Amino acid sequence: MERYTTLTGVGAPLPQANIDTDVIMPKQFLKGITREDLARGLFHDLRSTDSGEEREDFVLNRPGYRAARFLIVGPNFGCGSSREHAVWGLRQFGIRGIIGTSFASIFRDNCFKNGLLPITLKTEELSLVENACSNPQQNILTVNLLEQVVSLPNGGQVPFTIHALRRDDLLNGRDAVASTLRFAAEIRAFEQCHWRAQPWLKPPAGAA
Repeated sequence: MERYTTLTGVGAPLPQANIDTDVIMPKQFLKGITREDLARGLFHDLRSTDSGEEREDFVLNRPGYRAARFLIVGPNFGCGSSREHAVWGLRQFGIRGIIGTSFASIFRDNCFKNGLLPITLKTEELSLVENACSNPQQNILTVNLLEQVVSLPNGGQVPFTIHALRRDDLLNGRDAVASTLRFAAEIRAFEQCHWRAQPWLKPPAGAA
């Protein structure tokens, strides 16, 4: 997984509340057996009309926001089903951080597992970020995970907190498997002790 340290990019406001995973990644884009081409499905029904034309009023179709790296979102973002495709699509599109007041718990966990940083702020702090990005000519944010601060285009800064283990995994580019494998020696030692103490539980060599 790509390391996450300091990232600078466009912030796009998407303040609607309760945007669920079916809106983020509609079900028709879940048919593939790989993760490819999911960026095309991201917010598909918000980005496109039934005839396939772009909706000019959607923020990611507007000049100045097409290359967004951060979304400033409404409360309870990512609710609904647990589909991880929603996070995969966000990452493929280029989104690296989502800033809001609350996220659905499974969606939030999926973000961390895939190198997408969910930043939780208080309502008044989020308003500062959203207002700072409302001008498409001045909408560049810098997220410093090491210092845990969001720098605004007007020079202001908004601090945030993140669980120390989550932060350490992102800083070092570790997914859940890599994080677990840090303790591989301890896991093997436990297994050996377990089999010695209870040998009757260990399947015979060559058993299916």
